[in-house]
Amino acid sequence: MQQQNYSKTMQHRIGSGFGNRSTADEVLHESNLSGRLAIVTGGYSGLGLETTRALASAGAHVIVPARRPASAERALAGLKGVEVAELDLSDLSSVRAFSDRFLASGRSIDIAILSAGIMACPETRVGPDWEAQFAINHLGHFTLINLLWPALVAEGGARVVSVSSAGHHLSPIRWDDVQFKHSSYDRFLAYGQSKTANILFAVELDKRGAEHGVRAFSLHPGAILTPLQRHLTKDDMVALGWIDENGKPADPTFKTPQQGAATQVWAATSPKLAGFGGIYCEDCDIAEPAPDDGTQIGVKDYAVDPQQAVRLWELSAELTETNLPTV
Repeated sequence: MQQQNYSKTMQHRIGSGFGNRSTADEVLHESNLSGRLAIVTGGYSGLGLETTRALASAGAHVIVPARRPASAERALAGLKGVEVAELDLSDLSSVRAFSDRFLASGRSIDIAILSAGIMACPETRVGPDWEAQFAINHLGHFTLINLLWPALVAEGGARVVSVSSAGHHLSPIRWDDVQFKHSSYDRFLAYGQSKTANILFAVELDKRGAEHGVRAFSLHPGAILTPLQRHLTKDDMVALGWIDENGKPADPTFKTPQQGAATQVWAATSPKLAGFGGIYCEDCDIAEPAPDDGTQIGVKDYAVDPQQAVRLWELSAELTETNLPTV
């Protein structure tokens, strides 16, 4: 029972020494990641790029899987200790090919940061008629981690960081219509569902991985203007209060990309999280449970519900025909 409720009961701040304006470089200021290997999906754009840069600057060797390898090479030019590999999260055959190539290299993984994603896109179908946000943000990463499992458990002590969002407040898992096949498509509900899936994935992955030394975390990086908003128009973002009519940031709570990358880097490396797992973080600390006032802070109960986490895992394994070799 203690293990089952772990992710809920441990959702309380621990006093990390960092905050909502800390940067990834500040989090890693005294860290030496030499000899450690990290995989950062989406590691050549937005928060992922800042995450890659910070980890490499601290000495880690960073692999950046990319749907557009040439674009990734240009974005990462000049960074030492970084390599690019082809991977399209919307195509499970591509995920399998990347995983096969990596496992054949015989290397182990110390850190996996699942930062790639799409947001509020028009209705798009990928694979076997899957809704694209659920498929790319969740199912692609689910498959990737399951296939890379031997490299994650090889030396123990690995961390998997699933980048979610406060957007998970928008929707739980829509169990009656996950793929929006029987109801009108809503791009924000689809995004919210995929972000809830990111959190539930970390809850169940941590439960299955803890005995093997693999701990999993999820997080909200903060509100940041990055290429993630490519599917939102200027009018959309003005209406949301994110920018003004001149296209300049209008919300003082928004973070810079360097600040936005801090929480995922902290979750991936902080010694203060030793012994923790399956928890949701924000502002470089463990998040509190969400209040009942409708504000999008903290974590919703449905996103760390262990029973829903198991149900999502089983659905994902069935859809992708992928599962951990050992449970």
